[in-house]
Amino acid sequence: MSIKIVQKGHPALHSPAVAVPVTDIPSKKIQKVITDMKKALASQSDGVGLAAPQIGIPLRIFIVSGKIFDESFERGKGISEAQQTPDLVFINPEITKLSKKAAWLSEGCLSVRPLYGEVRRSLNATVRAYDENGVLLERGGGGLLAHIFQHEVDHLDGILFVDKARNIEEHMPEDYDKKS
Repeated sequence: MSIKIVQKGHPALHSPAVAVPVTDIPSKKIQKVITDMKKALASQSDGVGLAAPQIGIPLRIFIVSGKIFDESFERGKGISEAQQTPDLVFINPEITKLSKKAAWLSEGCLSVRPLYGEVRRSLNATVRAYDENGVLLERGGGGLLAHIFQHEVDHLDGILFVDKARNIEEHMPEDYDKKS
């Protein structure tokens, strides 16, 4: 069964998500949400991150696809699941640091198909969150990872990239029809 990614207009995308009690992280319910999110993200070849509200669940959880850390992804080549770095899970994330240096970056969203636009984002970001095992972590990132952190935390705050983007236009990925 495929997990549906909800689209703009769905109430979960436009309201702040609710924090997950840390004691609930190991529960079957939360672990199923994480599993469903990973399946949904894996089903989208052009997806690099996903927030729980994007599958209609208003919880403060997002994941980053492990494929962004693989060299072949950076070169625009496909990778097999066996080669892929595991997805990163962030529960109750807080951005603790943003660089002053920022740029207008191209952005799209699995919940706002087929729109793309430019959003001003910091070039580096640090996030503090719990992982899928309930362990507190702090992770910094630059480039694409920093961009994803900011985009996904916006989702958790009920903000879509189109709410702050400029130069919005439609663009259909080559394999969008095959994966939706």
